[in-house]
Amino acid sequence: MSKTARMIALGLGVMLSLMGIALSSVPADTPIGSKWWPSEWGAGDQRGAANRVTPARVRGAAGLIRTGETYSLGRPYEYGMPLPGKRHFSLTIPGSPTGGPDGKNQLVYHDEMFSGEIGQIGTQLDGLGHVGVRVGDEDLFYNGFKRSEFGKAHGLEKLGVENVGVFFTRGVLIDVARVRKVDRMLPGEVVTVADMEAALKAQGSEVREGDVVLIRTGHGQLWMKDNKTFGDGEPGLGMGAARWLSDRKIVMVGTDTWATEVVPAEDKERPFEVHQWLLVRHGIYNMENLDLEALARDKVYEFAFIFAPLRLKGATGSPGNPIAVR
Repeated sequence: MSKTARMIALGLGVMLSLMGIALSSVPADTPIGSKWWPSEWGAGDQRGAANRVTPARVRGAAGLIRTGETYSLGRPYEYGMPLPGKRHFSLTIPGSPTGGPDGKNQLVYHDEMFSGEIGQIGTQLDGLGHVGVRVGDEDLFYNGFKRSEFGKAHGLEKLGVENVGVFFTRGVLIDVARVRKVDRMLPGEVVTVADMEAALKAQGSEVREGDVVLIRTGHGQLWMKDNKTFGDGEPGLGMGAARWLSDRKIVMVGTDTWATEVVPAEDKERPFEVHQWLLVRHGIYNMENLDLEALARDKVYEFAFIFAPLRLKGATGSPGNPIAVR
């Protein structure tokens, strides 16, 4: 910084101090900080961190497969499962049998009817159209896309989950509950940078660019056993941990909780700020309500992670059954 620039900065600081305003309190460009667009992949990009799943990283992930053992990380979609807020799930067999008997071979069959927020219940991938931030009188999302220009009733015209593509990359499990020596963390407990670094050191693993990072808190053990406690709050990422992960240029964060981040929030006036940091600012995906118990039991800390979101055009997210292969 030049002498002139230093003098200007000093003068500005003195002036603000005399006015009773601290430099740290000067409003940022938006409620979540400075302008975050255009993204590193260009102003028209709709895939975000999924762009880091390159052919080289796919080959690298395939090379991690040694035994061929697979782990299903998704939970069954079923009546009575935890549902946040007013979201709902309904699967009905319309008649038993639904159709038939037909023909000389007396064919009978079943169908099902489904209703629900298909991309935001059960095991779910949060797409980049899921969360935004209101700036003035406009709602902005990943890459600065304006809701007024793409948010339509029959599907988002930008940032729909059909744009994501396939995740086939290196996966890393960070077992925070294990390093804390607890069966499960409690609602409101924050996963910190120190927790993650301690777990990685104990496991002998590391986080690299292009990884999918799965974080086990133990909270998922409450699923379908104590749904009230599961849904009332959760342990999860604090903002420090979210920044640490985004600095490492990962592709996705997956957790055994319903919101990835700690609930209640660290700052009660800034709910679900980790979602905004990951999805909006960095295009890093969330995957929630994972079953990580088998991976943790077998101490599988590095694996090939595979998930293909349903190509639901204009949807905010996708259900599914992600797979870890070692």
